Amino acid sequence: MQTVLFDRDLSWLSFNYRVLQMAADEKVPLYERVRFLSIFSSNLDEFFRVRMPALLALRQLKEEAQPGILPAVQQEISRQLNVFGQTFSQQVLPALRHEGIYLYHNEPVREEHHAAIRDHFRFTVSGFLQPVPLRLEKPVEMFLENNALYLVVSFADGQHAIVNVPSQALPRFLSLPDQHIVFLDDVIRHFLPLLFPGRQVTGCYAIKITRDAEIDVDEFSGHLLQKVENMLVKRELGLPTRFLYDAAMPEALRDSLAAYFRIAPNEMVAGGRYHHLRDLADLPMPVRNPACVYPKQQPARVNALEGETSLLDTILEQDVLLHVPYQQYDYILQYFNEAAVDPDVQEIYVTLYRVASGSRIVNALISAARNGKQVTVMVELKARFDEANNVRWAKRMKEAGVKILYSIPGLKVHAKVALVKRRRGYRYDHIGLMATGNFNESTARFYTDHVLLTAHTGMTQELELLFIYMQTGLPPTRYQFMHFEHLLVAQFNLVDRFTALIRREAENARAGLPARIIVKLNNLQEKTMITELYAAAEAGVEIDLIARSICCLAPQKGIRIRRIVDRYLEHARVFIFHNNGEEEVYMGSADWMNRNLHRRIEVCFPIYDAQYSKQVKDIIGLQLADNTNAVILDSEIRNIPVEKQAGEAEVNAQQAIQAYVHTI
Repeated sequence: MQTVLFDRDLSWLSFNYRVLQMAADEKVPLYERVRFLSIFSSNLDEFFRVRMPALLALRQLKEEAQPGILPAVQQEISRQLNVFGQTFSQQVLPALRHEGIYLYHNEPVREEHHAAIRDHFRFTVSGFLQPVPLRLEKPVEMFLENNALYLVVSFADGQHAIVNVPSQALPRFLSLPDQHIVFLDDVIRHFLPLLFPGRQVTGCYAIKITRDAEIDVDEFSGHLLQKVENMLVKRELGLPTRFLYDAAMPEALRDSLAAYFRIAPNEMVAGGRYHHLRDLADLPMPVRNPACVYPKQQPARVNALEGETSLLDTILEQDVLLHVPYQQYDYILQYFNEAAVDPDVQEIYVTLYRVASGSRIVNALISAARNGKQVTVMVELKARFDEANNVRWAKRMKEAGVKILYSIPGLKVHAKVALVKRRRGYRYDHIGLMATGNFNESTARFYTDHVLLTAHTGMTQELELLFIYMQTGLPPTRYQFMHFEHLLVAQFNLVDRFTALIRREAENARAGLPARIIVKLNNLQEKTMITELYAAAEAGVEIDLIARSICCLAPQKGIRIRRIVDRYLEHARVFIFHNNGEEEVYMGSADWMNRNLHRRIEVCFPIYDAQYSKQVKDIIGLQLADNTNAVILDSEIRNIPVEKQAGEAEVNAQQAIQAYVHTI
C-alpha cells in the first residue's frame, strides 16, 4: 500500500474549519455558535504563533519538502477567514438581533447611546490610551506588542498616528441600554476628534501583529526556572509572523506600514474592521432564552465512592475508572485532599503539566508538605503558554517545602500520573492515579478525559520507578533496571509495544482471524506509527481512527477516520486492539506525534478490569456511531458529515455518553 501523508498544517486547518462549521450550524445553540467563533479565532492566533514561524523559516531556507505548502496554507487561511466573516456578519449577528441583542458592527452608534459611550470614554477608556504620531518616512520608532490591538489613524494633512486599543486591560465590549453592545474599538473611533483636537480624521484602520511564540531553553546548564522566566519576556519580542490589517486600508498606507514595521509580504494578512475576535467569548449575552445555550448537564456521581468511606481505602479494594466531565471530577480532588491530611500517608508524587490558575490540587500538595509529608512534584516549566502559571506555582510549592523537579534534559514530561505511598504497619500501600488529561479542575469541565485510580501492584511499582527516573534526569539508556511490563512509557517501551500490538493484529488478519484496531487521539503525525497502520490495513486489519485535530494518515481501504467537534473538547487517547476476541484496552497521555513519542515522557496504561474495559469500548462505540456531529475525513482532508441511514436512530455521541454514564 502506498504511503500517503497529509500535510500536518493543512490537516490542522481542516480541524479548525470544522470548528468554524459548528459556528455556522443552526442546530447549535446560538450563544455556543458565538463561542465556536471565538475558539476558531483563538486557534488561528496560536497557529500563527507556533506553526507559521516554522513554515516561514522553511520557505526562507528553501528546505521545504513540499514548496507549495506555505501558499496552500495561506490560501486556506484566507478562505476560512472569508467564511468566518460571512458567518459572523450574515448569520450570527442577525440571529443575535432576533434574540434582542444588538452588537454594533461596522456602523455608527445611534444618538441615544452617545451619552453612555461618552461617559465610558471620559471616565475609563481615555486613561489607557497612548496616541503616538507615526512618522512613516523615518526608521521605526515604536514597537507593536504581540497580539495587541491598534488603530492607525489618517489625517487630511497626510500624516498618521497609532492609538492602542486597551483590550487587555478593559473589557472588549461595552453594554448599552436596550441590549445594545459596542466594541471598545468603536468607542475609541467615535472620540478620535478628542484625541486629536483640530485635526481632520480621514481614515481609521485596525491592525494587529502576531509574533513567534517559540522559546529555546538550554536545559543542560544554569537555573531553568530563571531561564524560562527570562524567555517569557523575550517571547513577546519575537519576530513577526502575521501583520493583520483592515482590508479597507488604502494600498499605499498598507505598503508604508509594511516597510515601516519591516513586515515581509507573506506576513501581511488582510482582515476585517475588527481583529482579535477570540474576545467574542466575552460578549455580554443575557440568557433569556434557554435554547441559546447548551442545556446544563449534571455530572454523574459514582455510587462506590459516595458516603463516608475513604477514597484511598476504596481504591485499595478495587480499581476506579472515571469518565470526565460526564462524571464528577471532585473525586480527583478528593484523592489529593485525602492524601494531604491522612496521617499514614508518607509520600506523594505527581507530574504537573497544565494546572488551574487557582488550583485546588496544588493547594492540597502545599498542605501535604506543611503537614510533614514528603511531596515531590515534577513541574513541566516548558508547557507552552502555561509557563508563567507553572513558574508561579512552582515557587509557591517550593516555599512550602515541596520538592520540585524541573524538566528532564531534552525531554518534556507530559505524563499525567500521581502516586501516594501510605504506611500500613511495616509496609506501604501504593495508590496510583493515571489520566489522559491534565490535573486541572478548570479544563476538566469541558475536556473529555479518563482517569484510572488503582492499587495494582505492578502498575504502581512501575510508577515509582518512573518517578525515580524523573528525579535523576539521566538518559534512559543508563537505567538497566528500568523494566516496564504493564505501563507503556515513552523513551523506554511505548513505541515498541504499540508497534508489536499493531503487528499482532496484522498477523491475525493474515491468518484469517478477525483483526481490528481502534485508536482515538488528538493528533496523529509520527511516520513510524502511520507506516505500521498502513501495513496492518494492507494485511486486512479493520482500522477506525477518531482523530480530533492533526491527522497525517490518509483514509484508504480498511482505514476510516472520524473527527468529532461538539460541546466538549475531545481530549482522551484510547487504544483498542481486538487480539482475536481477547481485546486489550490502553489509554494515556500520548498522541502519536514525533514530539510525544520521541521528545517527551508519556505514560499509557492498560485497563485490566473487565467492567471498565467494557465501559471504554461502549463509549468509543457511541463515538463511532455518531451521525449528528461526527465527520469523516476524505482524501482531500475535507470534513464530510456522517449521513444518517434510513431507519437509523440519531446518535449524538456526547449526549449519549452523558446518558450512558448515569447507568453504570
